[in-house]
Amino acid sequence: MSFFKNRTVIGVICIVLSLLICFAVTPLFNQSISQKTEIVRVTNPIKIGEAITKEMVQTVEVGGYNLPEDVVRHTDTVIGKFASADLVPGDYIIASKIADAPAAENAYLYNLTGEKQVISVSVKSFAAGLSGKLISGDIVSIVAPDYKKQGVTVIPPELQYVEVIAVTAGNGYDANTGEQKKDKDEKELPATVTLLVTPEQSKILAELEADGTLHVSLVYRGSKENAAKFTEAQDLVLSKLYPDKLETQESEDNTQPEPPADTPVESGAE
Repeated sequence: MSFFKNRTVIGVICIVLSLLICFAVTPLFNQSISQKTEIVRVTNPIKIGEAITKEMVQTVEVGGYNLPEDVVRHTDTVIGKFASADLVPGDYIIASKIADAPAAENAYLYNLTGEKQVISVSVKSFAAGLSGKLISGDIVSIVAPDYKKQGVTVIPPELQYVEVIAVTAGNGYDANTGEQKKDKDEKELPATVTLLVTPEQSKILAELEADGTLHVSLVYRGSKENAAKFTEAQDLVLSKLYPDKLETQESEDNTQPEPPADTPVESGAE
């Protein structure tokens, strides 16, 4: 122990340690900080659920120190993917901010096959939109007061069972998914309800929207299997109300009009 009590020895040890820190540890640390790497950075605003194109991103070289482990380094990794969060120019993209499929609240926009379409109708009052309780997947009926100016309130047969796709607040964010971003915990009330409908249904909804009179009544909330039973029942009603146009056209083509009774008939050569 007397060895360590010698001030000269202690001083020499301190000097050696200082030299090691200055000429070994510090350069390695600086090298790690100054080391460059390529990452993918956002160049144009990208909304949640939007498909990422090559015009929206670019590869830039930045310092590699303290970067997230899952930061994306190649544009091929993100092009064609969907944003799972809002991105602004200057953001670098990490794996958790992209997805192979669009966000759940926007997936319906990418899954349309042409048989059905989506349409939004305004929620004119708190009560008209079921007091803000609607969520995606609900089966609802559309109630039309003073339907077609006939003085009666009805549920049109075309709109008995309609699937809710989204409930959107006035700020443009879906109100039933937690997507909306507010500084406070206050819940923003829905402004529109988006529905999955056929072209015939969309025409009726557009008329009701123009009249400014419709209410949403909840019919079913539960599993997709049971919800499908309601939409299938609605499709059956629609098939009876609006027979397939192609079949109608074919039947018209096969029915040849008979000549009028007073039309002269040419006789054969005598």
